[in-house]
Amino acid sequence: MEEKIIRLKEIDSTNRFLRELKDEQEDEMVVAVADFQTAGKGQGSHTWESEAGKNLLFSIKVHPRWVPVRQQFLLSMAGAIAIKEALETYVDGITLKWPNDVYWNDKKISGTLIETSIDSKGIKTCIFGIGINVNQEAFHSDAPNPVSLRQILGHEVDKDELLQKVIEGFRRYYELLRRADYMDVSGIYHLSLYRRKGYHWYEDKDGKFEGAFVEVEDDGHLILHDKKGVIRSYAFGEIKFLINT
Repeated sequence: MEEKIIRLKEIDSTNRFLRELKDEQEDEMVVAVADFQTAGKGQGSHTWESEAGKNLLFSIKVHPRWVPVRQQFLLSMAGAIAIKEALETYVDGITLKWPNDVYWNDKKISGTLIETSIDSKGIKTCIFGIGINVNQEAFHSDAPNPVSLRQILGHEVDKDELLQKVIEGFRRYYELLRRADYMDVSGIYHLSLYRRKGYHWYEDKDGKFEGAFVEVEDDGHLILHDKKGVIRSYAFGEIKFLINT
């Protein structure tokens, strides 16, 4: 798979930039990296706080025609694992919080916004919009639990080195999916999950409860069981992970 990296000084959104980019090849991975995004977004209505020049803000665009539409969450798994393994070269305690946030202990160090385009032939394009908190020293938004590598390690990290590690990992797991090694990717994702063991507090539309992890299905649904033994299934945005309850 060929790779093209486009570097941008400032832009509203690297996802939007790649969405409008039309000249790439089907078997090409295009990466757009920005020093600063004026309209960076997270999941749902959330925004992404990032000090100019301090963090990694980039998007990856691929054309995974061969991934079944019903199993497209495998792409999210592959991207999340790549980020986790890159960060683990700097610090321990990195896990994946469903669906695709990356945590250091109970704090968020990275998030991904995925946009998938589907046509009659299947998945036409998949764009991973990734933010990694690298060298920011303080956060001022109302985000509940951000953390950066700089805060954890006490020194700055080479952003380009980290970017290359993520790209290399993404290529590796993307190729596993191309070979239909779905169980390998899913297995690594499951072993990497935040709150994989034991009961923890959650909140859904019916209120707070203690639940234990069962699995994440290939379509992305999170499966938990509560202390009454009831199996609960959640799509994105239907459940909140509670911390310090």
